[in-house]
Amino acid sequence: MTSRPPSPAKDPWALWRQVAERASRSGLREPSAVALATADSTGRPSVRMVLARLVDERGFVFFTNATSRKGEELRANPRAALCFYWDPLHEQVRAEGPVEKIAEAESDAYWRTRSREAQIGAWGSAQSRTTPSRQALEAQVASVHLRFAGEPVPRPPHWHGYRLHPERIEFWAGRPGRLHERRVFDRVEGEWRHSLLQP
Repeated sequence: MTSRPPSPAKDPWALWRQVAERASRSGLREPSAVALATADSTGRPSVRMVLARLVDERGFVFFTNATSRKGEELRANPRAALCFYWDPLHEQVRAEGPVEKIAEAESDAYWRTRSREAQIGAWGSAQSRTTPSRQALEAQVASVHLRFAGEPVPRPPHWHGYRLHPERIEFWAGRPGRLHERRVFDRVEGEWRHSLLQP
């Protein structure tokens, strides 16, 4: 006897898979693009777009330079919020929760899937730091090209994956008359609790 798949009404990941599949078929250039909000130790927020390359029941994974602004903020205040928005679907997904670095082996595995140009760029750019000119940045990158000429580019020690472990996930779908559908899942004592919010 085969078991039934989890009901989207009880399992946010079943609902996520449905939405993510629609987003992947929507024609968007980067359906994995997501706004990531962090805050420093004083609570001052900042937000930027990243790519959520790995998503499963453990959470949402993005990759970045640990010495960047977001990396430093996550070190000082390891909590964050994400917001996906897919305009062709008129749908969005929000998630909030603690963030931690993923295992080194996971970061290494994803690093090997990146293009060589992207790997070189991760070494050549001191992310979030000022540069005197575009030419100076390009010179830094050129020196990395020479450094690794003819050999694989290793993962920089400062480049990691981070996983947001959601404690709350909200699925929003646009509806006529602005009576939008809002379905929220809260993680309480290891279980997901589902509720509907008024728009």
